[in-house]
Amino acid sequence: MARDSQAALVALNRFGFGARGGASGDLVNAASDPRGFVKAELARANGMLLEAPGLQSTPQLGQAVFAYQDEVRRAREAAKAAAPAETPSPAPTEPNAGLRRNPSLNATATAGQMAEAKPADNGTKPDAMQPNAAAPTAAKPAPLNVIQKTFRAEALARLQRATLAECGFTERLVAFWSNHFCISASKGELARIWAGAFEREAIRPHVLGRFADMLNSVEQHPAMLFFLDNQQSLGPDSRAGQNRKRGLNENLAREIMELHTLGVGGGYTQGDVTSLARIITGWTFAGRQGQLGSPGSFVFNANAHQPGPQVLLGKTYEATGRAQGEAALADLARHPSTANFIATKFVRHFVADDPPPALVARLRDVFVKTDGDLKALAMALVDSDEAWKAPLTKMRSPYDFLVASGRLLAQVPEDPSRYLNGLNLLGQPLWSPPGPNGFPDTNAAWAAPEGIKLRLDIAAQIGARLGNNVDPRDLLEFAAADAASIETRKTIERAESRQQALALLLMSPEMQRR
Repeated sequence: MARDSQAALVALNRFGFGARGGASGDLVNAASDPRGFVKAELARANGMLLEAPGLQSTPQLGQAVFAYQDEVRRAREAAKAAAPAETPSPAPTEPNAGLRRNPSLNATATAGQMAEAKPADNGTKPDAMQPNAAAPTAAKPAPLNVIQKTFRAEALARLQRATLAECGFTERLVAFWSNHFCISASKGELARIWAGAFEREAIRPHVLGRFADMLNSVEQHPAMLFFLDNQQSLGPDSRAGQNRKRGLNENLAREIMELHTLGVGGGYTQGDVTSLARIITGWTFAGRQGQLGSPGSFVFNANAHQPGPQVLLGKTYEATGRAQGEAALADLARHPSTANFIATKFVRHFVADDPPPALVARLRDVFVKTDGDLKALAMALVDSDEAWKAPLTKMRSPYDFLVASGRLLAQVPEDPSRYLNGLNLLGQPLWSPPGPNGFPDTNAAWAAPEGIKLRLDIAAQIGARLGNNVDPRDLLEFAAADAASIETRKTIERAESRQQALALLLMSPEMQRR
């Protein structure tokens, strides 16, 4: 069975999040038909969609933010009105005299700054070791605001789905495309409350659909428009542009071409970036007043749109309003450079840092021939021999590692705090990449010594917390069976305790590589 176990390990680790512990039988099921096991998830209708009680739409969440901001503003104004009038005093003569003002009356922090502090997102609680922790006067944690509650609810829904999935291939695809078309929750309050909804609404419905549809959905989503400032972009010759003396913002146009479609070296110029920026002027979302539509919803503002035809990549797009931008995106989705860029990135993520050229070429052809059918792209990857023969050398990302650990230990999260803490510590905070190019996807990014040390710290914490309740030798059978190396088996056998053995198992190649 050794060969089947190895193929099962590839099926679960390369394409999914690893085997689940308990009575799941994932490794046995995968060993009987490895490729069929992976493909089975692609055949489940609407299997990529995510619905959970309490999760709201983007417009609903936008209105919640606007209401919260109004509430904070009113509270600030009330506090200011209730504060006793300050008695005029002589100008301070000592260096720090100007710092005497009561800090409790300092209301300069904006609602956005308060939300971005995110005390509850990282699970911080009062230190029970402090002498006065149990005293009646001890400080209580600040209550969660609507932004923090929403972020945590969205995070929990995503983590639970990834933990419970039989293989996890569809969830891996969601994570891949969400990172490809990334926003950052650290941009501000709207981005933070919209991060999960953006993935649910713009990514998930199209993961097994057409790339052009996902592209259009992503670029028109309020979260992306806010993240890359397109709501601030005005056509210089538009009515709004002339009245406000403000012009183009090229952020979204540049990233569409450089990161979302053609890729660097994809054959476009700065002039093309400017043309696309003009084409998508007027793509915005309704604000708190709801003058253009339901607050928080996508709208096309004709008054902000640059009038007239535009030339992009040598093709003229007539002045058809919103449809002008949609036509441009449709052509970008079908461009040969886009096919090559997506195929290369896809293979790099799932197979190797140095993508096999023949496999890239094959997936590129599938992308072109099927008009960007992403299910066909995923099927072609699973059908390729290269994806099964390449050694498991890619380091799992922090998210993959934490989810894989939870799956093996049969720990379905009921609170996202431990995961959010771990992701922050390991340098992959959920939905918060350092830039619009997303989190890196190579070993160099995740296999650095400092990162490995932090993983070991987390593995040791998990071992200390759960080691007494499991037998790591049984878990190794769930995770890899005959595909486990002799070195890993000996290392676990020689451990001084179950806690240490579990930590060593979590740090083994069978758990760290995909």
